[in-house]
Amino acid sequence: MVIVETIAKIRRAHFVDGKSIKQICRELRLSRHTVRKVIRSGATEFTYDRSTQPRPQIDPWRSELDEMLAANAGRPKRDRLTLIRIYEELRNRGYGGGYDAVRRYAASWSKATQQASASAYVPLIFDPGEAYQFDWSHEVVILDGVTVTVKVAHVRLCHSRMPFVRAYPRETQEMVFDAHDKAFALFGGACARGIYDNMKTAVDTIFVGKDRAYNRRFQQMCGHYLVDPVACTPASGWEKGQVENQVGVLRQRFFVPRPKFKSYAELNAWLEDRCIAYAKANKHPDIPDKTVWEVFQAERPSLIPYVSPFDGFHAVPASVSKTCLVRFDKNRYSVDARAVGRPVEIRAYADPAGMLAGRPGCRPP
Repeated sequence: MVIVETIAKIRRAHFVDGKSIKQICRELRLSRHTVRKVIRSGATEFTYDRSTQPRPQIDPWRSELDEMLAANAGRPKRDRLTLIRIYEELRNRGYGGGYDAVRRYAASWSKATQQASASAYVPLIFDPGEAYQFDWSHEVVILDGVTVTVKVAHVRLCHSRMPFVRAYPRETQEMVFDAHDKAFALFGGACARGIYDNMKTAVDTIFVGKDRAYNRRFQQMCGHYLVDPVACTPASGWEKGQVENQVGVLRQRFFVPRPKFKSYAELNAWLEDRCIAYAKANKHPDIPDKTVWEVFQAERPSLIPYVSPFDGFHAVPASVSKTCLVRFDKNRYSVDARAVGRPVEIRAYADPAGMLAGRPGCRPP
């Protein structure tokens, strides 16, 4: 079964890079049937229900194997143990798996260690349509007479510096999906790369170096918009310095003094107008004879065209109680009595009406 990440690579290679099916098959080592299926269906996920999920034998021994590999790498070259010797030592400690699992794990461990020690840099100049940066900030506003702290999603095109901001009550995954959709709709498209920090709504696991295990739904969103996600090194905000700078600048421009609105819908409509006005009034830092808006208009043809919104729900497995209730986000919601005793999947959306509270829906998995 083709994983979500591979589907995203196939779609980007075909629709963005213009590669042929034959070339994609050769580079990704996939069959033509698989590549055609991904391109023609337009799907970002193919599911396969496995009756039983085997657990690798080596999982309980990873910490010990890491220590053995690290100690072995620190020895002089002539004194280092072979993988066979390491495997035998692990067997003596009670490991019941095979040698191939140890060999594959040692290879991935060596690769990750080399990548962690390699030098790298983030380019300061970006081509049109090359990348955007995403981040959150916390701002204080007055909504319907009440002072509240809102979470503001920031998106910034790295070449033109075109900003986009949108306010939400929380930083949940459905809000992340909605912010991307609204930003790409305003821009008229997406960039080839998206630069993020290691937010939990996107990254499940941080490995050594730049390797990440991205959330499945987040990967589907990136595959839909044909974006290649890139995560920054932890505690390295300079790797997405443009959007970090935007947070400070727009906080002074938009949120001081505290804006007053009746609803999130009014606030977000005002923020969108302010972003456009800001872009038209400010000069581009690298092209001083043009405004940010003028450079953005020139960048637009280089963006990946915005075709349709992503079905941006946050999926959570749950079970229905005997009283026809399902629990989600510390609240209980009533569902159809036919779902009692059955596992269901809760889908939470960002409310399109602008209230932006979770709007859950249930269906059998």
